[in-house]
Amino acid sequence: MEDKNQSEPSFFTRLGTAMSCFWRALSNPTFARQVALLLREPEKTAQPKVAERPPEQVHASGLFMLSMLQREGRLIDFVQEDVATFSDADIGSAARVVHAGCRKVLSEYLALEPVLKQAEGDSVTVPAGFDAQRIRLTGNVAGQPPFRGALKHHGWVTTGVRLPKVSETLDPRVLAPAEVELS
Repeated sequence: MEDKNQSEPSFFTRLGTAMSCFWRALSNPTFARQVALLLREPEKTAQPKVAERPPEQVHASGLFMLSMLQREGRLIDFVQEDVATFSDADIGSAARVVHAGCRKVLSEYLALEPVLKQAEGDSVTVPAGFDAQRIRLTGNVAGQPPFRGALKHHGWVTTGVRLPKVSETLDPRVLAPAEVELS
């Protein structure tokens, strides 16, 4: 394959290479076999480099999900707001709106199930060979499984994803357009 960054070797360089190959092939059967195999291969032409998708296109489905959480639940607005100056009642009221919108998006695009079916607070046994991606041990972790403890959070696993194909003509980095109200 041709390397565009290197210039073509000169006539004398090629002649020296040919002479070296000739004498080396004559004296070294392994080298001669490798050269023979190389000569039997069809000449490789440089393949056009496939342009890599920009990172925002690679992650378009994740950005789409975030944009939907913003559109339906104003999640980004809520998280980016400094809530220290608001009353608990105001925060609670805003949280209800965010909760309802985000829950709607999750149920529309994802099928979710708890990792463990028991209720939070129930006693559970974690067997040997457990999947550490699905179960995280906290507290006094010592000894060997099986472990017994109280379920603090049942975890979540996605059992289905229904995300639409994101158009490549749209910029997925725009999570929420600026809104201008005209009078």
